[in-house]
Amino acid sequence: MAPRKIAAGNWKMNGDLAALAQLDALAGSVDGNCQVVICPPALLIHPMSSKSLPGIQVGGQDCHAKASGAHTGDLAAAQLRDAGATHVILGHSERRADHAETDANVSAKAVAAHQAGLVTIICVGETEGQRDGGDTLQVISQQLAGSVPDCATAENTVIAYEPVWAIGTGRTPTDDQIAEVHARIRADLSERFANGADMALLYGGSVKAGNAVQIFAITDVNGALVGGASLKAEDFAPIVAALAAA
Repeated sequence: MAPRKIAAGNWKMNGDLAALAQLDALAGSVDGNCQVVICPPALLIHPMSSKSLPGIQVGGQDCHAKASGAHTGDLAAAQLRDAGATHVILGHSERRADHAETDANVSAKAVAAHQAGLVTIICVGETEGQRDGGDTLQVISQQLAGSVPDCATAENTVIAYEPVWAIGTGRTPTDDQIAEVHARIRADLSERFANGADMALLYGGSVKAGNAVQIFAITDVNGALVGGASLKAEDFAPIVAALAAA
């Protein structure tokens, strides 16, 4: 099988019930050539999934590694699934930085998510200092090795490369830099997993309508994990259209 084409939107800590109207506007631009996943704040997962819009799936932004218990403020993967989520983002750089999440934490969460029937979108990426120090590929390989569990398959796992220094800054790596990292990710996955060549690889970091066509033309870029540009249908729809046409 070929890697799926996926346009995923990470709403982060943005949006309210009124924002769900954006999905009605987005639905008209979705076709069968790519998969669309919107990951809103947890309180919006159930009302969003209840809209049952064709072609649009819903994901969480994090989950706990345990199935239940005394973990105030956390959500179990099965709870996300029960609320209507089909996917969950794990290991986003903001979680790694703000909550001191390690690769081992991310891997444990991924195992729990897979057991609950969720598709994981596992994020990797280097900081500006690591990029400038020439350590990007080493960092990416280490994060992949530590964050992606052995139970990962092309069906239950998506990898998102998000250079930390490009998230929300308006800066993007060059095409060659993106291609180099995605080639390393593909090589690492292919060496470790029987169907690693079929895992979808997303690029994230200031993806917008103006650069989507160029980014999706890069080898081994199978879609995008989009932040701010996914909040409004008028901004996200052109990105989805560009991916469908790629």
